[in-house]
Amino acid sequence: MSRKPKLRTLDFSTARLLPVCVSIFAVLIGMPCSSRSQTPAGDVAAQVRSQGYACDKPVTAKRDVRLSRPDLAVWVLDCRSATYRVRLHPNMAAYVIKLKHHH
Repeated sequence: MSRKPKLRTLDFSTARLLPVCVSIFAVLIGMPCSSRSQTPAGDVAAQVRSQGYACDKPVTAKRDVRLSRPDLAVWVLDCRSATYRVRLHPNMAAYVIKLKHHH
């Protein structure tokens, strides 16, 4: 006579799951964001570089409030080698103007 294996039930009670959920949440909070650039300067510099302009070390990016509109963000990007005015249009290439060259 063969014995059937005993089936185990899984315990999904709150008391058992709470420590697991808290541990997973703590790990996720400590993880860095998947974006490589974590600053406006890094984001604007990535766009400028993707269009063929040199910006090896972005220093700052300041929003030009006077020129910006709700559908158009204008930034002044200061890189180690140059300064650019960058107009970011949604779903379009940025309009980049080189303001000055640094040595």
